[in-house]
Parts: sequence; structure tokens; C-alpha cells
Amino acid sequence: MKANLKCCAALVLSLAFSTGNVFAEEVAENVIEKAADQASAEKVEAQMEEQMPASGEVQRRVRPEIPEKALLIYDPWEPMNRGIYNFNARFDRAIFLPTVKAYRAVTPDIVESGVTNFFSNLGEVNNFINNVFQLQLKSSGITLWRFVVNSTVGVAGLWDPASKFGLYEQQEDFGQTLGYWGVGSGPYLVLPFLGPSSLRDAAGLGVDYAVNTEVDLLNLNDDANKDDIRLGLGLLNVVDTRKNTAFRYYETGSPFEYELVRYAHGQLRDIQVEK
Repeated sequence: MKANLKCCAALVLSLAFSTGNVFAEEVAENVIEKAADQASAEKVEAQMEEQMPASGEVQRRVRPEIPEKALLIYDPWEPMNRGIYNFNARFDRAIFLPTVKAYRAVTPDIVESGVTNFFSNLGEVNNFINNVFQLQLKSSGITLWRFVVNSTVGVAGLWDPASKFGLYEQQEDFGQTLGYWGVGSGPYLVLPFLGPSSLRDAAGLGVDYAVNTEVDLLNLNDDANKDDIRLGLGLLNVVDTRKNTAFRYYETGSPFEYELVRYAHGQLRDIQVEK
């Protein structure tokens, strides 16, 4: 049981790559506590009993222990979600991870750090807007000052001096904003390439993308001659995001990885909305 609870916490930490380290640790501890309170293997045991091998076959039973609530997540599109999950896993191993490995091999650490900081600074626009929508005035002020400091002293966001001044990232997205105003997460949803989500968060992702497109800080959208630059930056952002995501498919050590990822993601989003 403890191993599976630690596995669930590790999933939360990897899914929370874009949050601060301290917050990620708090999330992991919270998930462990909830899983410990709700853990039960009865439903899984019943399923395994139904699938017992016939007499004469080599009998090998697995008695997994996973949080009971992991089986109760609203997932009406599970067959489709599982298919997309498997597709994402194959794509990740065949293309994503080799690309990230090559990127890290040819890119100096200081450049990698600068790229991460640069895209993080661009993301402050969405952070600020969603903090304002959630009436988080203190976080809105911190985000605004982070953007000003990092865009100037940090040379267009390539460095992050704001964190050294105690101005830490206050990450918010429109999915969290909807949750703040009482919109439920809706059905669980696995997005191609992007991974675990929900109907609410997928809609929020679309709004965040529209905001990023409309607030064109780099002045790239109105010039067809800059399409190659826009595409290149988009691909670089994708590679950088995957590089900073610790999660690896089918390395949780659990035969119920899909359920654990689904549960951990739901717990993480609930905590992010409530914080």
C-alpha cells in the first residue's frame, strides 16, 4: 500500500512540473494523506476474482492496492481516453523523448535555463489575467512585478532575477479560474500529445491559447514573413516543456498506471483550484 501511495505522490509531482517545488511537495503530501484515508482494494479484488485463470493453467494472481477513489473518477469516455493514452505513450517514446535527449545533448545548460525562463516569462501574461479573474490581488501584483523585473533586468526573460527578490511565479490558468467560480471539472479527458485533462480544463486551455495569440508580445502574428520564427519558437516551447516534465509512461511500477495517473491528476487540479 505504501509503495502505491508513494507512486501516486510521485505522479503528482511529475504532473506539477510547472509549479514551485514547495507547492509540489505540499501537493504530494496532501495526496498521500487523502489516498491513505480512502485506500481500498475490494473493487480491484472483485475484478481479479472474475478473471481467475481456469483450472490447470498457471495461476498467478496480482493483488494491487490502489486508492478506491481512483476507480470512481468520472470517465465516460474511458475507451477513447485509454486509446489516446497509449498513443501518447508510443509517441513519447518514439519521438518526444529522443528529441528531448538530442536537444539536451547539443544545448549548454545555461542556454536551456534561458529558454525555460524566456517561455516562463511569456506565460506571465496568462498568469496575471487569471489571477485578476480570481480576485487574487496580491498574486496579481507579484506576477506583474515579476514580468517587469524579468523583462528588463532579466533581459527579455532569459534570466529570473525576480525569484531572487522573493517574487515567485503565481501560476494560474483559465481552467483554474473556471473552477474558482464553481465550474466542475466535468468528465476526465486525455488529450492527444498533451495528456491528462478534463472537459473544463480543455476548454480553459483553448481560452489560454487564444489569449496568448491575441496578446502578441513578440509581434509575430501579423507578419507572414515571421511564420518560420513563430513555428520554430512553438516547437522549442514544446520540447522545453517536455524536458521539464519528469513523468515517463509505463514507469510507475503499477499495472494500473492509467487509473493512478487519472486519480493523481484529478487530485492535483482540485488542490490547485482550492489553494
